[in-house]
Amino acid sequence: MEDLIEMAKYCLNCKMKPCSIKGCPMQTNIPEFITEIKNKNLEKAYDILQENNICSHICSIICPQEEQCEGSCIRGIKSTPTHIGKLEEFVNKWALENNYIGKIEKSKNNGKNIAIIGAGPAGFECAYILLKNGYNVDIYEKENIPGGILVYGIPDFRLSKDLVENVVNKLKSLGANFILNKELGKDINLKEISEKYDAVFLGIGAAKSSTYKLSDNKLKSVYESDVFLRAYNDKKFFKNLGTVVVIGGGNVAMDSARVAIRMGAEKVKILYRRDRKHMPAREIELDDAIKDGVEFKELIRVVSANEINGDITSVNCVKTEIIDGKAVDVENAKEFEEKANTVVFAIGLKPDKSLIEKQGIELDDWGYIKIDENGKTNLENVFAGGDNTESKATVCRALAAGKRAAEGIMKLYN
Repeated sequence: MEDLIEMAKYCLNCKMKPCSIKGCPMQTNIPEFITEIKNKNLEKAYDILQENNICSHICSIICPQEEQCEGSCIRGIKSTPTHIGKLEEFVNKWALENNYIGKIEKSKNNGKNIAIIGAGPAGFECAYILLKNGYNVDIYEKENIPGGILVYGIPDFRLSKDLVENVVNKLKSLGANFILNKELGKDINLKEISEKYDAVFLGIGAAKSSTYKLSDNKLKSVYESDVFLRAYNDKKFFKNLGTVVVIGGGNVAMDSARVAIRMGAEKVKILYRRDRKHMPAREIELDDAIKDGVEFKELIRVVSANEINGDITSVNCVKTEIIDGKAVDVENAKEFEEKANTVVFAIGLKPDKSLIEKQGIELDDWGYIKIDENGKTNLENVFAGGDNTESKATVCRALAAGKRAAEGIMKLYN
């Protein structure tokens, strides 16, 4: 406790609160919760964290604090920023270990019924805000376990699934009704749902992986990152991976590489067209991947694959360089081979354009759902948020989108 308080005292308690207002997508009251740690009032600190973020414990573990709250810390300008993430994680661990569930004030039921499609971070937060404000909430989920990317996309060595289950149980205690194994476009129709409920929030995430063709022939061992990570989380390991090449430089690429190690790959390489300085993955995630035995090769673009009867033997690559922030092929660079038997694409996810358009929802020029500042779509009572509305996909940004949409829904009835 004394070490924790010393860490908390490092915070300057800035009046402008750049860590909260500028850095945190959820705009959590960071100086306030740290002040309560200084006062040894961990109950109050936990209540502040939980006030607007039901996934606070999860965020403390997987959020890129160095870019968000800690990246905006005044202390960090000339020195080391306040360790906000560690303080947040400690408080949440303390609450869990001491069975402190927190104080949640719930408004009187207003009789309004809201449907949430997608039980991921955005759906969780949208439901949380609405439930606290007296709304009835049904959460539809295509899988048999709620959690979305938190369950199927982030490996257990990075995030314990018990923490996701805790969030689900808290939502249930507030009155959330989970309706599982119901997929949009297959088991449920948006038009019918929107007629049945006062409002609908669409938080189905981005389900289509970005890939490109490596050969004119059909290749046997090419995987999309979401499929690869899902197989690991379902404990259905792919066998005989041999040498694995992961294409990409984000956190998903790091997860895919570390998963490949655990699936028994002989060797794992991350080939990324940018350099380490320009990669989106957190430094800590790349460091952990390297510690696990992953080889990181920067400034390399994978062009194509060589194969024998569909079995990959190697990939053809070309060296790149960074010019004006963009990765471009080195002029007159010759292609070279990197040994590979398996390729995993981890270069991003996009919404299922066909599915969304069939529901009558307008998309923007980049294929994401078009919404206004309140998260409202072109449909009268349909809102959306999360990875289906923006390319900067992080759990915290998805949570913020769910919160924003919930506030937008409440504006309809206030």
